[in-house]
Amino acid sequence: MTTLLLVRHGLTALTGPVLAGWTPDLHLDERGRAQVRDLGARIAALPLRAVVSSPLDRCLETAEAIAAGHGDPIEKIEVDERFGEVRYGDWTGRRLEELAKEPLWRVVQAHPSAARFPGEDGESLAAAQHRAVAGVREWNERVAAEHGPDAMYAVCSHGDIIKAIVADALGLHLDQFQRIQADPASLTVIRYTELRPFVVRLNDTGGGVADLVPKPAADGERRDGGDSDAPVGGGA
Repeated sequence: MTTLLLVRHGLTALTGPVLAGWTPDLHLDERGRAQVRDLGARIAALPLRAVVSSPLDRCLETAEAIAAGHGDPIEKIEVDERFGEVRYGDWTGRRLEELAKEPLWRVVQAHPSAARFPGEDGESLAAAQHRAVAGVREWNERVAAEHGPDAMYAVCSHGDIIKAIVADALGLHLDQFQRIQADPASLTVIRYTELRPFVVRLNDTGGGVADLVPKPAADGERRDGGDSDAPVGGGA
């Protein structure tokens, strides 16, 4: 029952009005640094076994804040390009109010599985989801093999990437991923069991986290996939 903490990076000067994409040397601003410090302190007691980050600066700085604030030393931040931002191609660096007038904008909103961003380095949203989900599955196996089946780890990534991972966990078609929200410095938590994923938190920007600590199996409790069962009636 591997637990994944998905963390969106904190605010930058471009977050909101501009599609930053893979813009180089884009760092957290003062607001973003405060956000990730608070988030790091909030999850400091969780038993993280690894912190993985997109290679972009704003995510690396978020990951560093989580590692620095953690109760147990996290010696190394792992970088995985599969959790990097969608490659928006020629849309990169443009204002959203301008992009909303483009015909492709309606495709991204209503039929994102068919959307490919323009330019030589433009990527499709389907390809971005595929690489991100493949990354999650590989990291789930890695941390479970190294730290046991109840291991917990964090991935610092970007809004559309987090939404795409959540859509996969919920069994939603990519065309529904715009119904999901991932705010800056938000925490989204998914538990992966043998049978199914459970989305435990979504876009959390301030809740307590004590209930996220994996509970040890009681004597005689099933560990053969029984923890994949969803309680009828919702449980207690």
